Amino acid sequence: MYSEFVKEVEISDLDENEKNSDLLKNIKIVKETLNNMYNNMQFADGDLIDYYTYQIKAEEAKYDYLIKQAKTKKIKIV
Repeated sequence: MYSEFVKEVEISDLDENEKNSDLLKNIKIVKETLNNMYNNMQFADGDLIDYYTYQIKAEEAKYDYLIKQAKTKKIKIV
């Protein structure tokens, strides 16, 4: 789902500012993805409800992880 947004780059090739910028970009992408999933969930029925529930839980876990990483690095998230 992120492949159209995220270009793969070796982490060791990035400096600290680029890593922080990439982290913020990933947080934004995950948040947008979650918002889309919440919206899609409103129109889901049957088995799709389970699908979106699991997808949302996975994205929420990813979002929490990224937020913790940002807090650890003392990056302010607006």
